[in-house]
Amino acid sequence: MSRKKLYQPGNYAQTIERLATIVEELRVSCPWDRKQTFESLLPQSKEELYELQDAVLLKDWQNVKEELGDLLLHILFYSKLAQEIDAFDFGEVVEGVANKLVRRHPHVYEFSEEISNPEEVKKRWETIKKKEGKKSILSGVPASTPAMEKAYIIQNKVKHVGFEFDHLAQVVDKCKEELAEVEEALSLNDEQKVEEELGDLLFSVVNLIRYKNLDPQRCLEQTNQKFQKRFQFIEQHVQASGKEWENFNLEELDAIWKEAKKEPK
Repeated sequence: MSRKKLYQPGNYAQTIERLATIVEELRVSCPWDRKQTFESLLPQSKEELYELQDAVLLKDWQNVKEELGDLLLHILFYSKLAQEIDAFDFGEVVEGVANKLVRRHPHVYEFSEEISNPEEVKKRWETIKKKEGKKSILSGVPASTPAMEKAYIIQNKVKHVGFEFDHLAQVVDKCKEELAEVEEALSLNDEQKVEEELGDLLFSVVNLIRYKNLDPQRCLEQTNQKFQKRFQFIEQHVQASGKEWENFNLEELDAIWKEAKKEPK
């Protein structure tokens, strides 16, 4: 049985208006809300986005709903701050994104052509952005994006204009090439070159992950969790032995690590 819909198209306006009114009231009446600025909200917005990511990966739909609400609150709050300085308001935010979606989907709204390939849609999206005045395919990459995520975004964008390896083997070879250059820089003891080549290697590894349609952030987080679990296994072993860490050499700790690898996931 399908889930009963709580809202029908057109009924969202009332609930959005209620939330917007609450934001207005809090901005006036709550000391914490009164002191917020664009800059103070940014780290909180990032935290909410990470919480949404956790909920999505866990398929915790109740939490997904809650975190989406928190993000919507932030959008309304930013819009309220902008309204106070006569920059724009929430209505303009909604109207702007609605117009952009229609403009960038001519195959849906103008019926001038039919596109069934998702990759072709994305390619067309980038082409339309260029026509709108974007100076570069990469001009939409936010400067403050964390480096690994930025690499992924950059690679995805250039892919849509054909700047992409044809075969997986080429991507793997590029990683091997960059690793060889890291080893050469290490042998020369050239710290600046080592840093540069390590960056190239990381960029190539992110490209390999992206080429396989995987998320580098998720790949690394899975390894983080795996490492934490195995290291905690070592900690438990050390504590159970009654000895201090310095009484174990690396060979002994590595042997325990290998035991940890045998533990069920």
